[in-house]
Amino acid sequence: MTKRIVIISDTQMPFEHKKALKGVLRFIGEYQPDEVVHIGDIMDYPQPSRWNKDTKGEFEGSIYADSDYGKRHLLEPLRAVYDGPAKFLKGNHDERPEDYLKKYAPALAGTDALSVESLLDFDGFGIELLPTFYKFAPGWVMTHGHKGLLSLSRIAGNTALNGAKKFGVSVIMGHTHRLGIGSHSTGYDGNVATLTGMEVGHLMDTRLASAQYLKGGTANWQAGFGLADVDGGHVHVRAVPILGRKFIVDGVTYQV
Repeated sequence: MTKRIVIISDTQMPFEHKKALKGVLRFIGEYQPDEVVHIGDIMDYPQPSRWNKDTKGEFEGSIYADSDYGKRHLLEPLRAVYDGPAKFLKGNHDERPEDYLKKYAPALAGTDALSVESLLDFDGFGIELLPTFYKFAPGWVMTHGHKGLLSLSRIAGNTALNGAKKFGVSVIMGHTHRLGIGSHSTGYDGNVATLTGMEVGHLMDTRLASAQYLKGGTANWQAGFGLADVDGGHVHVRAVPILGRKFIVDGVTYQV
């Protein structure tokens, strides 16, 4: 029996694209996949970022207020429409509170209180925290993309493909905010092996991101999410772009 997985990435609450996220959650409620995986950077947590160290941004806002926002606008709406398996990988932004504590208050390190799974109450929402590399099918892994010393590419899909070549398994990842699929085959005489890399885009509001990251510029980012159909060792992946406040899955158009 084929297993259907919806993969979303880089919501980076509270800088999410509100309409796009609501549209994707509405789609999940209608599609009812066998599994939903948020592949990392659920939260942004700008306050403890290295960019804000020793600036006023370090003291603006609160990771607790942001976490409450993430629960209200992501986890609660998800669980309102979907009660199936929901799984989350940590991204580099999700790890900011823990990293900040380790670096600047090591005497207090070791507590689980500042982990994203505690701040967002994963247990209460029935969310499974995944390892850095989630082996969801034979020869396939999901990972956020900030670990593993991956070689970054400006071409959508190529960072994941670089990871696939490095790890020797096909890779689905986020982190780059790009949306694309690439494949690489080796072999001869009919004995061919193919590795695939897919990057699943982002669900951020680039207008908010522009103020935070882009300094008014335009990034090579693409909004969207990913789908994976799994039948044993056979995996079919699809990148779903969100363009003009619409996306299409299986011939059905969804508005955001």
